Amino acid sequence: MPTETFEFQVEARQLLQLMIHSIYSNKDVFLRELVSNASDALDKLRLAALRDDSLDADVSDLHIELEIDKDARTLTVRDNGIGMSYDEVGQLIGTIANSGTAAFLQELKEAKDAAGAEGLIGQFGVGFYSGFMVADEVTLLTRRAGEKKGTRWASRGEGTYTLQEVDDAPQGTSVTLHLKPADSDNQLHDYTSPWKLKEIVKRYSDFITWPVKLVGETAADGDGPAEPETLNSMKALWARSRDEVSEDEYHELYKHISHDWRDPLETVQLQAEGTFEYQALLFVPSHAPHDLFTQNYQRGLQLYVKRVFIMDDCEALLPPYLRFVKGVVDAQDLSLNVSREILQQDRHILMMQRRLTKKLLASVKTMKADDAERYGTFWREFGAVLKEGLITDSDNRDALLAVSSFASTHGEDEPVTLEQYVARMRDGQEDIYYITGESRQSIDNSPHVEAFRERGIEVLLLTDPVDEVWVDVVGEFQGKRLQSITKGEIDLGAQGDEKSEDEREQQAEEYADLLGWMTEQLADDVKEVRLSSRLTVSPACIVAGADDMTPALENMYRAMGQEVPHTKRILELNPAHQLVKGLNQAYGEREDRSGLAETAELLHSLAVLAEGGRPADPAHFVKVVADRLGRTL
Repeated sequence: MPTETFEFQVEARQLLQLMIHSIYSNKDVFLRELVSNASDALDKLRLAALRDDSLDADVSDLHIELEIDKDARTLTVRDNGIGMSYDEVGQLIGTIANSGTAAFLQELKEAKDAAGAEGLIGQFGVGFYSGFMVADEVTLLTRRAGEKKGTRWASRGEGTYTLQEVDDAPQGTSVTLHLKPADSDNQLHDYTSPWKLKEIVKRYSDFITWPVKLVGETAADGDGPAEPETLNSMKALWARSRDEVSEDEYHELYKHISHDWRDPLETVQLQAEGTFEYQALLFVPSHAPHDLFTQNYQRGLQLYVKRVFIMDDCEALLPPYLRFVKGVVDAQDLSLNVSREILQQDRHILMMQRRLTKKLLASVKTMKADDAERYGTFWREFGAVLKEGLITDSDNRDALLAVSSFASTHGEDEPVTLEQYVARMRDGQEDIYYITGESRQSIDNSPHVEAFRERGIEVLLLTDPVDEVWVDVVGEFQGKRLQSITKGEIDLGAQGDEKSEDEREQQAEEYADLLGWMTEQLADDVKEVRLSSRLTVSPACIVAGADDMTPALENMYRAMGQEVPHTKRILELNPAHQLVKGLNQAYGEREDRSGLAETAELLHSLAVLAEGGRPADPAHFVKVVADRLGRTL
């Protein structure tokens, strides 16, 4: 049959040039595309042979070959799979010449940015044409299994392509790339170099089902061709059951994909079957990377489709609060764009994210119940980032709370869960009490904790920046309100305070004048001075109003560049402290109270220091304290 020449439409020619020069950021992916196509062809032949016993096809040795010819500068990717008929070549390989190209280009021109353009290109399935990135001419020879004649297709990627029916084509498909001349760029990407092909196959196609063999390489002694070498391992650990794989093999895979020299803390395997099938092998590291909380942290899982590597950091597969998890997801059917680099956001992706998230949280819950030491390591390394999910993931909030634990005044080293806290709440206690701060030491010794510690009321000690936010978002647990002991008025009278209501009223009356005077004296810094029920040792403390933002949260917003108005807070005094008693007595006895103003100022500054803050004028504070100390000598 004579060779037929077909001319690309003007729009199609433009589109082909755009694909050749613009779509792929890494030229190496052309080989991934061709090997992937070959693997699909082998899968289709195996399935066809199972369905049709009369199919005249050889399935005894299904494989993919890479053949190099350094002298001719050609690379051939060959498979003995299903192959294509003459008509199929025109339809499938000629897809780029199909109608609708003009409308497609119009949409492309109207795309507002490069990302939008790539999204449109992604709707066009033309991975085969990626070969033109590295080749001046591409030749395809194919014969469909069960047919007698084959087809040759050829093009230089310019204006035309040719089709010819041939008699001598073997079963399957071979794609021969006539590589571009060597230059400074192509020397770095020499696709006639065996080591380069081995590197690409190892990276992108190591786990596909079929062997990828390298042929055409010269033997080490220079005497004839070398024996064919299989380049891929074909060991997809995620597709095998746990009893078929050793822990060492899992650990080796983890180290390969994470570049971590330590073994993982936990290995999680998932196999989903049904209308949408995929396998996942996930790893929880044993330590947090140093850049976990930086903006440029590379998160995401490796994505494969039918064991063909697609992308390294697929962020869509896990929520940000699980960004420390490493692993592999292998989907059987997924919508990808032409470059396989940008994943379309479809329901399958969301379905996998939900399932993977629930599986990981369930594994952490099991770890918590079965191995306290490993769970302790996990929470120490990743608890701060996991708590981000309490803010962003309402669907899994209960599961996150179930695996969360917190330091408390109940035990020095043993963290507690909210469930444990509620179980040992005192009679009459309605709220779950907590305090936030920069360090365990600072809040453990805070004046706010004194009365709670004396009465044996447990307080959660929260020191991660995220704690300032999630407690407000969650709000309550099992009907018990989460209450900061540094905000609002807290009445501990029903929880161990021995003072009667009459005694408290009498005390309030006794100090009323002093409180009013101090409120006026400190009006620039506080909105109220009142007696405290939360102090037993310290003379004073600073508290926020019930609806006010805490200082730590104010500082957090300011660090992010957001303007936050300064909020005046409340100064609480301990009426049992000798300094407060003496101040009240002096106030009642003196007509000239100018000297007491300095004491009121010192009392406020001491309360600010006790919570980890700093006085408004540190130098003045130091001078006043030094003068006072000098007068006592």
